[in-house]
Amino acid sequence: MHPDDWHGTQDLDAFLARAGAFLRSRPDLHTVTLTVTEGLRTGGAHAYGSEPPVFGLLERDGEVRATYFQTPPHKLSVTALTTEDADSLAAHLDGLGRPLPGIGADRETAAAFAAAWQARTGATATLQQRQRLYGLGTLTVPEPVPEGRARVAGEADRERLVRWYGEFIASIGEHAATDADTWAAARIAAGRITIWETPDGTPVSMAGVTPQVAGQVRVAPVYTPAHLRGRGYAGAVTAEVSRAARDAGAEEVLLFTDLANPTSNALYQRIGYRPVTDFAVYGFSE
Repeated sequence: MHPDDWHGTQDLDAFLARAGAFLRSRPDLHTVTLTVTEGLRTGGAHAYGSEPPVFGLLERDGEVRATYFQTPPHKLSVTALTTEDADSLAAHLDGLGRPLPGIGADRETAAAFAAAWQARTGATATLQQRQRLYGLGTLTVPEPVPEGRARVAGEADRERLVRWYGEFIASIGEHAATDADTWAAARIAAGRITIWETPDGTPVSMAGVTPQVAGQVRVAPVYTPAHLRGRGYAGAVTAEVSRAARDAGAEEVLLFTDLANPTSNALYQRIGYRPVTDFAVYGFSE
């Protein structure tokens, strides 16, 4: 493959017009691209940062075979590539001269691109996280169910959600896509955060869902403050948002886990989530 076979653009509508059918062909594997482009479509070009995003696609024989996007300052996200295609993408992006802090993709693609980028630019590629993408099979509410109930978060929960979101981002060592207040306000307005509260009305855990795009939604984030963990709250609220997503018509309910956390991986499997494929995140440094 030649780097000229990749076509970059900052025009979201043009990108989706050409790549939309390809992305919808595997909404589970393409969940990140589908979700982020929907966020950009509804929230504007700066929904994930002050710099405009960039998109690209690989075409062969008149068909789209792969895509990428980056919302600076965040990492590159790429659909599945062969080793040769990963090398040609590295050449293409190197030619654009854009800063590239890292990549997130399926495990083989991420490793192939990281190696190609390191060889081409001299940057150091460091594996930062191993992830697993799960899809919901038969939903099972984990036993025992803790006392309390689930409810959709409202405006009165805003201050707590801002705090929890900040704690969640800090716990995973990532940079927030948006500021916490904007994040909370948007999700409260859309009804996309569910809280588990104890019988006395104390909120103890939260789970969110992405908008439904191409029949898929993704559960994210799931967070319980450290001092409240181990009591079944995360399992209960995740089961509830998963059920609600199914009831709302989602054909696929997905979530990512950090493979370094055996507790969460075991929990989601008890709820009925089944592995789809593994992903990896690499950081690049000079």
